[in-house]
Formats: sequence, structure tokens, C-alpha cells
Amino acid sequence: MSRLEELGVQHKRLRLYGVDLVVAWPDVDPSSLGLGSGDVVIPGGHYQLSSSKWRRSSVVRVGGVEVGGGDLVVAAGPCAVEGEDQLRAAAAAVKAAGAKLLRGGAFKPRTSPYSFQGLGERGLELLRKVGGELGLPVVSEVTDPRQVEAAYKYVDAFQVGARNAQNFELLRALGETDKPVILKRGFGETVEEWLSAADYVLLGGNENVILCERGIRTFDHTLRFTLDVGAVAAVKRLSHLPVCVDPSHPAGRREYVEPLALAGVAAGADMLLVEVHPDPGRALSDSEQQLTPSMFLDFMRKVTAVFRASRST
Repeated sequence: MSRLEELGVQHKRLRLYGVDLVVAWPDVDPSSLGLGSGDVVIPGGHYQLSSSKWRRSSVVRVGGVEVGGGDLVVAAGPCAVEGEDQLRAAAAAVKAAGAKLLRGGAFKPRTSPYSFQGLGERGLELLRKVGGELGLPVVSEVTDPRQVEAAYKYVDAFQVGARNAQNFELLRALGETDKPVILKRGFGETVEEWLSAADYVLLGGNENVILCERGIRTFDHTLRFTLDVGAVAAVKRLSHLPVCVDPSHPAGRREYVEPLALAGVAAGADMLLVEVHPDPGRALSDSEQQLTPSMFLDFMRKVTAVFRASRST
């Protein structure tokens, strides 16, 4: 029986970032465990593995694209994959403007059961096909643990949306994979709950997690959600994980997407997740918040300039 077992301490041994770790809970004095200080993650609340207390910063590679490596990474594409022509037009436009990743929804969790729910696996097939043709790694959302195995064949990164931010069975399933997970903050989650959700993935052994701020619900309904820029700055200090900002969902309208993105980049975001459609007026979901290709081209010039300026000081 190990010393941990003798003390009745719940624990798990795993390897993350090339380090052999023992995660122990509840709070325990590490000196009593008979382990070296480098062999245990000291419990300090509800999030241990995502905390900056033991690791300064991490880089996540999405199909060869480094997120958190010092350059701004933009993932862009339509809210939902509606067809091959629509997707190819959007993908070509965002690549030409400088996006490094292609995003598109195949499984769409919608408030109303009568709204367009996505093309499912056919949408993933199209993303893989078009992304492969253009050399763009693919990001798409999964909403259920049963979708993970099928989606694994097509995506370079899984996205977890706000409605599933605390779907712990989904997070556990993604923790058993080796592909990056872009974890959106739930619209009612505290920062601590958001980081704790990230630990569900990390505790499974998947070290490739990107945190994504996408706005929270507040008393103000001027915009669709309130982008918590302060949380971006805070999480950059509290966690070693790269941070993404989705300016499209809190904006709700395309004219607000750019200023929200600029604020997020200035606050420290490593990545942006942006919705772009070749003809937003005909989009089957979130038509009002998707940028046109020409708007996205101008958007990229500005966010790149702000990123460079904010990192040069």
C-alpha cells in the first residue's frame, strides 16, 4: 500500500507536458506524502492542473499551428456548415485574409428545436475535405460524448460550446483523446468554474486545452452577451493555458465584432474565433453576427496591428 493510500488521499498519477504528476485531493501537506516537490501538484482550490502555480505557460498545436506561441492565431469560417460551395467560399476568403484555422459548425445546439441543427457528420466530412484542399486545420464543435469518436476522424481541434461547458461526461471523453479542446466559458460560469472544467480534460491526460471567453449573461441586453475582457486578463495570470476570444457571440451583430475582438487582443488573447459567411443574409444560423469576407479582411488588418502594438511594450 502506498503512502497516499495509507493516508486515504484520493489521487491520480498522470504525465502532462513531459512531467510525471501525482494529483492529490483534498488539500494535503505534500511533505507528508513521501514524494519529491516536483512530483505532486499541490491542491490549491478547484483547479490544479490548469493553474499557473505549477506551470508558467503552455503552447497548444492545432494541426501544426501553435496557439500561445507568440503569434496571434485566428480561426474563422461560417457559424454552420450549410453546403460545400458555401464552405469553400468562406474558407478561401478567410485564408486569403490571414486566418490559420477553419472553423465551422456541424452539430449545432440551438435554443429552439425548430432551428437549423447542422449537417452532422456530413458537415464534418465537408470541413475535412475543404480544409485539406486549402491547407487549413479544422475546428468544430461536439455536443455529446457519443460524437467524439466520429468527429475525431475529421477535426484537428474539438470545440466545446457554452451550453456544454459543464457537460462533465463530454469533458471526460475529450480528456481521453489527444486532440486539442477549445473550451468555451459557459454564459453563467465563474472564472473558477471555467478553469475547473478545463481540469476535467487535463485530468484525463489531454494536455491540449485552449480556454475561450465568449461572453456572459448580465443585466444589460444592449449586446447579445457581455464580453468579459477582465476575465481574459485574469486568466492569463491564473492559468498557463492559451486563451481565445470569440467576439462574434457576445456581439450578436457584425458591427460590434471588430471592437470586441480588438479589446480581447489588447487584454492578452492568443487566439480569436470568428464567424465569417460569404453571404450572411442567407445564413441558416446567426446571420446578423457573421462578417462578410471584405469585412473580415479589414478586421484582420486591425487585430494584427493591435496584437503587435500590445505585445511590443
